[in-house]
Amino acid sequence: MKNVRLETGYVYDEAFVTATQTGIFDVLMEAGEFVGIAESIEVNDAVIIDAKEQLLFPSFKEMHTHLDKTYFGGPWKAPVPATDGIFTRFKEEATLLPQQLSVAEERAHHMVQHYLKNGHTFIRTHVNVDPHIGSQHVAIAKRVLAHYDDQLDYEIVAFPQHGLLRNGPEFLAVLEEALQMGVTHIGGVDPAVIDRQSQAVIQLTFDLARKYNIGVDMHLHERNTLGAFEIHRLLDEMERQPFEQNVTVSHAFALADLPPAELESLVKRMAKLKVGVTTTVAMGAGPITLPVKYLFDNGVDVAFGHDSLIDHWSPFGSGDTIQKLNHFVQRFGYIDEWHLGQSLKYATGGLTPLTEEGCMQWPKVGDRANAILVDAVSSAHFIARKCPISTVISKGAIVHQVEMVQKGALR
Repeated sequence: MKNVRLETGYVYDEAFVTATQTGIFDVLMEAGEFVGIAESIEVNDAVIIDAKEQLLFPSFKEMHTHLDKTYFGGPWKAPVPATDGIFTRFKEEATLLPQQLSVAEERAHHMVQHYLKNGHTFIRTHVNVDPHIGSQHVAIAKRVLAHYDDQLDYEIVAFPQHGLLRNGPEFLAVLEEALQMGVTHIGGVDPAVIDRQSQAVIQLTFDLARKYNIGVDMHLHERNTLGAFEIHRLLDEMERQPFEQNVTVSHAFALADLPPAELESLVKRMAKLKVGVTTTVAMGAGPITLPVKYLFDNGVDVAFGHDSLIDHWSPFGSGDTIQKLNHFVQRFGYIDEWHLGQSLKYATGGLTPLTEEGCMQWPKVGDRANAILVDAVSSAHFIARKCPISTVISKGAIVHQVEMVQKGALR
């Protein structure tokens, strides 16, 4: 790529960052990696991409979605009120999921294509495994995602949405069938509420994860002390018997409303055991937006996800991570160049062009060549003004591209 704009440092006014410095570079990609970054690179027989002085950013990672039961790509349909909470949705799925099997694959393709054009080169999807559709959704997700092997990386979570133990011992055989299909994680949801057997569910989940050498991604929505109890139980299990694979707590609403001393104690345990958190930056009634920067600053990796685009749970998902980042910085009142720009890491797997001190750290030679080109002057500008993505690059190849309408239009 020629004429690539990269961030090179911060401009300070005494103690405050007031702007971001950039420079124009050539960037060479080969075999899916960055292999050269310099003011000028001359090579023979290379495909030349003119970046037109757009900024290069790390591409996005969608760390929490559900490809398998979406309305996306189909006719508009709003959810009905949940008169019995999560159990309303379980009852719906008994008939809805079998009915949707004929369109599930087509709609999953629509979702993946939408994520690609919005700058995502990685997807972690949770896939229902339940008494109504068995492991069929896992097979569908594997087929769909395999179609994009050259465009994105992905993880599949076998997700017992309807509980692990409440469906009887015969369900465990169904779940193990799914785990044998090559998934990367096993999931779970609110074991204290759904199964009413928190310790047994968490222990069995980790036993299965150890058996199949896969990660764990638990969805915990419980608030306050019950939610903290669930997370502590999960950490207890990790200490009972060492666990080497990735562990994520999705939603983790308890982290939003615990008293400071209890939050500090829990976060220290999570950081020590390297348990990450994925959040949709939920709003809603009450304090359910997680203290994202506090978690990150205290050693807990935080990632953003959209959960769903549109399904029978929610009509609001966008798949637009710039919108998500903008929502986040407004929620926490981040208006300055430094806080805005450094917030990019929650959507990129921790990558930012500059370190917190303002040193260049991305891209580097040897990094995966997963990137996006944007008509922006800095990461802060990109997030605050929701500047449009013109080009998505995955594994060194362009997978989506649109013409810039007008350079600098949103500045």
